[in-house]
Amino acid sequence: MTRKDILENAEKCVCGQREQDYGTPENNFETIAQLWSAYMEAAHPNLKMAMNEFTAKDVAVMMALLKIARIARGPSPDSFVDLAGYAA
Repeated sequence: MTRKDILENAEKCVCGQREQDYGTPENNFETIAQLWSAYMEAAHPNLKMAMNEFTAKDVAVMMALLKIARIARGPSPDSFVDLAGYAA
C-alpha cells in the first residue's frame, strides 16, 4: 500500500460513512474522553483530578499510540490507515 493509498483510505474512514454512522471524530473522541475520565476517577481515586481529565485530543493521541504499538509488533496496512486517521 502506498502513502497515497493510506491517506485516501484514512480520508474515507474519517470523512465517509463512518462519520455518518458515529458522528464526527471530534464528538466521538469527546465522549470517549468523558468515559475514560469517569473510569479513571472511579478506578484510581487517589490520583490527582487533573490526571483523570482526558480531552478529545488525548484520545486521538493515545489511540494513535495504540496503533504505533501494533505497528511495532507487526506492520499492517490497516494500522497505518487508522494511524493516519487519528492524526487527522
